[in-house]
Formats: sequence, C-alpha cells, structure tokens
Amino acid sequence: MVLDLDGQLWTVLWFQHHKPGKGNTVVRSKLKNVLSGKIVDKTFNSDTKVDTATVDRRDMQYLYHDGAGFVFMDLTTYEQLSIPDAVVGDAKNYLLEEQTATVAIHEGNPLYLDMPASVELVITYTEPGLQGDRSTGGTKPATLETGLQVQVPLFVTNGEKVKVDTRTGEYLGRIGS
Repeated sequence: MVLDLDGQLWTVLWFQHHKPGKGNTVVRSKLKNVLSGKIVDKTFNSDTKVDTATVDRRDMQYLYHDGAGFVFMDLTTYEQLSIPDAVVGDAKNYLLEEQTATVAIHEGNPLYLDMPASVELVITYTEPGLQGDRSTGGTKPATLETGLQVQVPLFVTNGEKVKVDTRTGEYLGRIGS
C-alpha cells in the first residue's frame, strides 16, 4: 500500500497494531519513500487519518534504451512510456529487451519498477577457473549480458545461462540447457 504523507509517497514495508497497558492504541510502521528510497520508522495514533495514494501497477514490456530513458510498452493498450534512468535504478542490470516488468504509475508519472525475484542471464565473459588447494568452493567474477558483474563458482564457463537474484545481485545457480 502507498501512503500520501505531506505530499510525499511512502510504501508501507511493515506495520504493527500496538495496544499498551496504559495509553492509546498506536500503529507502528516502517515506511519507504517511493522516490528517494529512504526508510523511516513512523508511529501513528489510532485516530490519525492517512491518505492513500492511487498507484496503478501495470505489466509492461521493455523495448529499448533511447539515451534519455528506458522505453516500455503497456501489454494491454500497446502504449509506449519512457521511464527515466533514475526511476529504473539498479533494475537496469537485469533488464533484457522484450522482458516483462511491473511498472508503478501515480498520476501519469512512473514511480518504480518491480522486477521478478530472479532472472536468467547469459555469461558473456569469465576467466577459466583454476582449481587449487582450498577447503571451500572458490568463486570468480563473471560479466553477464547486461554488463553486471557477479561472483560465480569456478566451474561456470562462458556462454552458460545462470539465475541471478534481482534483490541482492547474487548468483543462484546454473540453468540447464
């Protein structure tokens, strides 16, 4: 849910209804600013009125990057929307052409991108892994087709498809062909 507090949009990450032994009931919450990403703890009295913002979440297909932003197409209306680089943020490391993502829009302005929890990307370059004397499995850097660098196990080679977590950027495993 997205709240409109003092003209700024905040996403509710967590909340708890709290009734102490003495005093009024309060709602404790953890909020994230939609535009800046800042996370704050906020406590509301039980009688506080809070405005909710209408946020339209649409599945859109990524088409291309035009230099000024990322161009997405609405899958239902085929309308194209250019989203600035700042709004896309780190999601650019996981975007491939023709990939689908959820775009949150408020009053015609794109707010943020919701990516799937993991994506499958091809390794474009990694050094050959050399096995040595070690007690645990080693890792090496690998460059993916989007330009993102991740740490992968030594047995992974060029051209392999791997699964990467979009929240942390970590290698999750190989995808069998």
